[in-house]
Amino acid sequence: MTIVAAVSVPQRGIALDVRAVKIVIQRDLIRTVQDRTRFVAALVQPLLFLFVLGAGLSSLTQGSTGALDLQQFMFPGILATSTLFTAVFSAMSIVWDREFGFLREMLVAPVRRSSIIVGKALAGATVATVQGTLVLVLAPVVDVPLNATLALTLLGEVFLLSFTMTAFALAIVARITQVQTVMGLMQVLILPLSFLSGALYPLSNLPGWLSVVTRLNPLTYAVHPVRAAVFEHLSMSPEVRQRLNPPITWGGWIVPTSVQLLLVAGIGAALLAVAVVQFQKVE
Repeated sequence: MTIVAAVSVPQRGIALDVRAVKIVIQRDLIRTVQDRTRFVAALVQPLLFLFVLGAGLSSLTQGSTGALDLQQFMFPGILATSTLFTAVFSAMSIVWDREFGFLREMLVAPVRRSSIIVGKALAGATVATVQGTLVLVLAPVVDVPLNATLALTLLGEVFLLSFTMTAFALAIVARITQVQTVMGLMQVLILPLSFLSGALYPLSNLPGWLSVVTRLNPLTYAVHPVRAAVFEHLSMSPEVRQRLNPPITWGGWIVPTSVQLLLVAGIGAALLAVAVVQFQKVE
């Protein structure tokens, strides 16, 4: 006689979806803690830019930055872009999960697939923001005054950028099956986005084509608010401030910081929706 055990499958609902989001975030945070080498390695690039490139070029740019040191100018851009690779590689973990079979277990769970993508996006943003915090504590080293208000403002802006970049990566990798393909593709996409964001140079007096490209780059609208927040706490003349951090304009209209941040958030939400649609087609 064959005995069949009854299996109870819970009904899908918001509570289960929220729990799934929480579990995905916890899992990615645990993986990050266990893989400290990757986390530390991701800090090498921003440190090289800040202390090697910034120190090396400071003597060449003293006349154009006034009393402001080049490292002080570069710090906000490096803080913002230091989270890019961490956010992207957090999203890439979904490809690893597919290769090693863990993704199949998540797909058969009685939760909406969108909850898995939302969990991945929030996890990537959280991990990247933690890395940004490590860069942020270096502010006093480059003579950037740091207080609680400025720190919270910067971390909020960094989290928003990290969320958008993780959503961007998820929208791309949702249906890719090989890690090698993703790594090459992300290198091609992330580096141009980073260099065309104004993170390492002012947006004033750029060639016409470059000025247009920087305004089409979503990262520009995340880097500019970070630099504006830092510059408010630095002593400089209005002329130097205007030259090093000119306002972003659309046809002569100065784009407010709030609109820039809303634009970044809107792009992140749209990319997350694309990632959810792509993930729904995964078999």
